[in-house]
Amino acid sequence: MNEKLELLKLLADETRLSILNLLLREDSYVEKIACELSLTPATICYHLKKMEGAGIVRCSRAQFYIIYSLNREIFDKPLYELIKTDLPTVSDDEKYQREVLSHFFKYGRLTQIPTQRKKREIVLGEIAKSFDAGRTYDEKEVNDIIHRFHEDHCTIRREMIACGIMAREKETYWLV
Repeated sequence: MNEKLELLKLLADETRLSILNLLLREDSYVEKIACELSLTPATICYHLKKMEGAGIVRCSRAQFYIIYSLNREIFDKPLYELIKTDLPTVSDDEKYQREVLSHFFKYGRLTQIPTQRKKREIVLGEIAKSFDAGRTYDEKEVNDIIHRFHEDHCTIRREMIACGIMAREKETYWLV
């Protein structure tokens, strides 16, 4: 990703684009490019070194000159290959869940219990991540864990049971 970003930053310069256009026509050397663009050889050299570092241009020695040429492999690729990233795709459900959680949780605490069933189940599922699967809890342990998120541990505990997230038998609770 950083390499692609650097490449795009390098291309966002008028002088570099002018140099690339000259190299599209033919391979060239610093003094000739400087003369054609009416710039100093030092300026051209500076830009060519940056582009060489990014792999946009290549250089080779021919007698007394260093000849610069365009790395055509980069420019033969379609633009989408140049800009696409391998970021994981996020489904609409995951986006919705993130939005719900960011709306109802502030600094790790539940600000309010959602009234809509779907949102409530998402919030309760997030709280349920604090419980270990396969382990039983007594009521005090359940209340202590829930209380880290919201002061109304009774309502949240009842809702977790009603939604089928937790089960209860006498004073013993566990994740379903």
